[in-house]
Amino acid sequence: MKTKFFLSLILSLLTASISFATEPDKNITIKGVVIDADTKTPLEFATVSIRKHDDQQVIDGVITDISGKFNMRVAQGTYDIKIEYISYKSITFENRTITENTDLGVIALALNVESLNAVEIVAERTTVEIKLDKKIYNIGKDLTTAGGTVSDALNNVPSVAVDIEGNISLRGNGNVRILINGKPSAMAGFGDTNVLSQLPAEAIERVEVITSPSARYDAEGTAGILNIILRQKETLGFNGSLNLTLGNPDNLGFSSNINYRTEKFNVFSNLGYRYFDAPRNNFNDTDYFDRVVNGNTVTPEFERIIESEKVSRLNRNYNGNIGLEYFLSDKTSVTGSLFYRYGEDADLGINRSSRYNGGDVVERTDRREKQDETGNSYQFSFNYITKFDESGHQLTADFQYGIRSENQDNFINEDYIFTDQTNPDPFQNEIIYQTEDSKDYLIQADYVLPMGEDSRFEAGYRGNFENEITDYLLEQEDINTGNYVINEEITNVFDYTENVNAFYTQYGSKFGKFSFLLGLRLENTQLKGNIDSRLTDAELEEAFGFPIDTEFNNNYLGLFPTVNFIYNLSSEEDDPEESVTLGFNRRINRPRGWYINPFPSRSSRTNIFQGNPSLRPAFSSTFDLGYLKRWNELTVTASVYYQHETGSFDRIQENTGQQTSDGIDIIRTIPVNLSTNKRTGGEFGLMYNPAKWLRLNSSFNIFKFETEGSFNGVDYGANNSSWFTRFSSKVELPAKIDWQTNAYYSGPQQDAQSDQKGVFSMDIALSKEILNDKVTISLNARDLFNSRIRRTTTTTSFYTNYEESQWRQRQVNLSILYRFNQQKSKKERSGQDMDDDFDFEG
Repeated sequence: MKTKFFLSLILSLLTASISFATEPDKNITIKGVVIDADTKTPLEFATVSIRKHDDQQVIDGVITDISGKFNMRVAQGTYDIKIEYISYKSITFENRTITENTDLGVIALALNVESLNAVEIVAERTTVEIKLDKKIYNIGKDLTTAGGTVSDALNNVPSVAVDIEGNISLRGNGNVRILINGKPSAMAGFGDTNVLSQLPAEAIERVEVITSPSARYDAEGTAGILNIILRQKETLGFNGSLNLTLGNPDNLGFSSNINYRTEKFNVFSNLGYRYFDAPRNNFNDTDYFDRVVNGNTVTPEFERIIESEKVSRLNRNYNGNIGLEYFLSDKTSVTGSLFYRYGEDADLGINRSSRYNGGDVVERTDRREKQDETGNSYQFSFNYITKFDESGHQLTADFQYGIRSENQDNFINEDYIFTDQTNPDPFQNEIIYQTEDSKDYLIQADYVLPMGEDSRFEAGYRGNFENEITDYLLEQEDINTGNYVINEEITNVFDYTENVNAFYTQYGSKFGKFSFLLGLRLENTQLKGNIDSRLTDAELEEAFGFPIDTEFNNNYLGLFPTVNFIYNLSSEEDDPEESVTLGFNRRINRPRGWYINPFPSRSSRTNIFQGNPSLRPAFSSTFDLGYLKRWNELTVTASVYYQHETGSFDRIQENTGQQTSDGIDIIRTIPVNLSTNKRTGGEFGLMYNPAKWLRLNSSFNIFKFETEGSFNGVDYGANNSSWFTRFSSKVELPAKIDWQTNAYYSGPQQDAQSDQKGVFSMDIALSKEILNDKVTISLNARDLFNSRIRRTTTTTSFYTNYEESQWRQRQVNLSILYRFNQQKSKKERSGQDMDDDFDFEG
């Protein structure tokens, strides 16, 4: 009853928001009752709409209550009255003259069996579509991600991998651009993929894997683009879903997707809350070598250091998206939406460090780091679209404005458990205060002009304007007085701006079985920064070991051509669908602000990350050859690709020459432009549905890359090959129970300094439908064997380090999903053009 009251309250508020349109002469009542023709049970949330008979103007619309009853008031006139319910055959009372109170009586709706069966086939299966510039994976009913996040769902998409730290890669390349509904978005953190681990997986309808992006897309991302399409309700009336998740380790989440749609407007909302603990474990074993400094041999204070760290991470996140789509006419609409996210993180890490000399433990310490972080994001979005005709001739315009603010406080202290030193100096306590404030603007316009039946011309402009200010303050304890003193070398304010202006044009056409899409994009990138430090430029250079440009303004102008071909090998008479695609594109990888900021992070006393203000964008050219063949039960996809990247980024570890107060070398990680990176790879995918109760999916990716380059006189060239594969099976059991298993393995890989072992993980899930398929209960276990641990060995001239890192432990979730005014199999979007390989949508 509380749920029904909640839904009724929301509907009342939505109805009240448009009550100003009610005319005072609507004094005639129309009422009735809507029931199921077979079961004779009332149909709650059925839609009743009334139009003028002569011009079909919509007068009003209501939904039925829990008893199937409806009641509306109209003026005298002649109307068409239509009653609709999802997956049922609608009934229309045409040309009905209303002059007095009218009771339509009991209206029985019959199931539309053909329609219901059709959408069940599409919605339950994960399918793939091949377009000129992308592969589209329509996400089916994935039980293993129920109660999970967008990151969890992406990890089940072929060609995509999400590592244990939440970093997303495409075909093994981490420089991938993340878009939401075709645009950069606060929902995706404007590039911060950690935000994706806070959004519910149920929000996704499909994922577009764009390895050969057309000119319409931003040229950012040398690996390609992942475009996440969120679910959009197109059902008239009031509908939606509520989802509750409980899990271990602590995981409590609630999300809602509520919509109210009429012929004239659509009000939509997505609200969510999540509280979770994501404990993290790390183990490090480091052997230090003698090193030569200015011709002298320097022996490290400790021969070996073993560290074991356990981190508890409590997170509270709220997010909400509410918007209104208004139809100005049959061909023109405007949409406005507001997205808001607020998060609180409270992390506590304890690092036990054991230090060895001569094979014996000579010192042991505990280091504690307490980090509290709060942040919020706002984004306002506005979209305008007008369709000049039904052929696809249209103009769209978009505007987005986003604000993000984060505040972080870190308190770090370390104490001796025991030591062989006599009266050792105590460790300095440290306090870090950091704030990040950013603003983002997007302005975009796209024009599409069909030219005949099978050709299309497009042109457009996109401007992205971002500014981020990072204020970093480090205070360190004065051992003698106990007072905290500002560290002048580290404290700074970094003001970073990235402006990108782009114009594009592209032309596509189709000749029989052959289609092509040719495009050219012109982009100007401005990377501008200002560093406000308490040190002079000369003092900064002495402190960091390389020149620091405290004020820079770099501009890069680039042309980015794209060429995409597709040839349909099958004929209309053939049952199988078979096609070959060929693509070429040039793309850019722009360094983000934290890759440029030269002031080191202080997450560890002995290991720091330092940005490189001399970092330049990297450019890549990629060739991609793809193949698809589809039978009724089987779909096979395959592709091979080659990428050549210049100025590619790599993170290099080197000794700073500095030591902590207790004599431990401080190691610096810094990103640099290495000269070239050549990558060759292939992928194979298989989707097989031998029976209605069994579905099997698998994919295999293999790649090889060759890096050439040096930094500070050290050669970091490397050759490496690696691979990853995944397998998924779904079995429909009796009593409406589904069972799903997902397995994933990432093969070993190497780079210039590190050797990483393979990682295996498995997810399992069960679900059951109850209450006439309105409620789905799911139980899943992610990383069932708790085996998702990264094991890496790093070797340099001054140390060898073995590391085990587990970013997240095994997670068990129970999820309850309640749907109202929709069937569990309802496909929320139309446009099932799986057989249409001539699609230029971007």
